[in-house]
Amino acid sequence: MRFRGYKPPKELRVLFIVHYAPLLLIILIGPLTPICKFWYHYDLWEIPLPMLPTIIVGLLIFLGGAIFFMKWEMFWDKTYKGQLVTDGFFKYIRHPHYSSLLIIGLGLALFFYSIAALAIALIAFPIMAWSVIDEEKRLLKQYGKEYEEYMKKVKWRLIPGIF
Repeated sequence: MRFRGYKPPKELRVLFIVHYAPLLLIILIGPLTPICKFWYHYDLWEIPLPMLPTIIVGLLIFLGGAIFFMKWEMFWDKTYKGQLVTDGFFKYIRHPHYSSLLIIGLGLALFFYSIAALAIALIAFPIMAWSVIDEEKRLLKQYGKEYEEYMKKVKWRLIPGIF
């Protein structure tokens, strides 16, 4: 059950659309790769790696990301009551929801064996990073010193060891 008194600000609702847009584009563009190959006999959109291992790795990454997303969603629904959440997934990264979306996008791009979808998945990272930095400004205003301490304790925003 969602926290009943919580309604995301309008700015955050727009950001959620921005976060999900790359996934939608990947889902729409990814399947075009085999269609282009069939109709135009053109391999330009294919990832230049062995097909079967790339598709299998993509499927595994996608499934891992989907499981991560579902577990995060269940944890968030059970835990969030308007307070700053710092346990569970939040012990390791500050924005696990966005991380799961990036993992899902990468997995789908590899699964579709599409260089265009892979480009979208890679472009999604700086978009997500920008919005995470922007969101953290709001979280600092909302939670103040408590969020500052959390940021010192959990230094990774999306990907441990990278960002």
